[in-house]
Amino acid sequence: MSPRASSRTLAFLTAALLLGGCSKETSTPEGGQEADARTLQKLRAEADRVKQGGAPATRPAPSQQEPEESKLAGLAAGMDDSGPRKLRLPGHNDTVHVDTVAFKVTGLETSHSVKGGSGKVGLGLTTEDLFLRVELITQNVGGAPAPLTLAGAKVTDAKGQTYPLARDAQAVAGTRPLPTTWAPEQRTEVVLLFEVPPDAVQDDGLALVVQGSGGDVRIPLR
Repeated sequence: MSPRASSRTLAFLTAALLLGGCSKETSTPEGGQEADARTLQKLRAEADRVKQGGAPATRPAPSQQEPEESKLAGLAAGMDDSGPRKLRLPGHNDTVHVDTVAFKVTGLETSHSVKGGSGKVGLGLTTEDLFLRVELITQNVGGAPAPLTLAGAKVTDAKGQTYPLARDAQAVAGTRPLPTTWAPEQRTEVVLLFEVPPDAVQDDGLALVVQGSGGDVRIPLR
């Protein structure tokens, strides 16, 4: 993940870590405890006042610029986020060959957060941008093993902007390690994750680029 992206990406272990309080080991110092006690007293006094017939106090309007960490925490907790959103497949979703390995797009999805799969439960990443999940079916249609690395795969848009593989997200939410060699007739489902700005997924020129032995090969996504 690029420095720009990683600076705006929040890793979280569990929802409890995002929404819960401090543990004993990370409790606030004495001054913080006194402040918490005063806050608790105010809350109790307000509750008593409401019980006696008083109108509940209104919460102050949030500031126009919310701290970036708060926005990410809200997204990670599922706030202001409708969850993963499936995208339509490209109109001409033809099979594309990279050397002797055939690629076909089978699914496209965007989300602000990705979560770990089996063995990684509780791990996740959240971004203010979008994680683009590209699902493909691949098969080596040649008669010999086909060496092909997907570590350098990237997404490009019509403006020429490129977005490399989101390695952190791939490590957390990838369903399996990316293959580096396809045996003859080997058929493999592949999931690739990229971090892109929201307007990029609306770009008709969006494409996946995979490097083969003869150079870059474009696989249209939009």
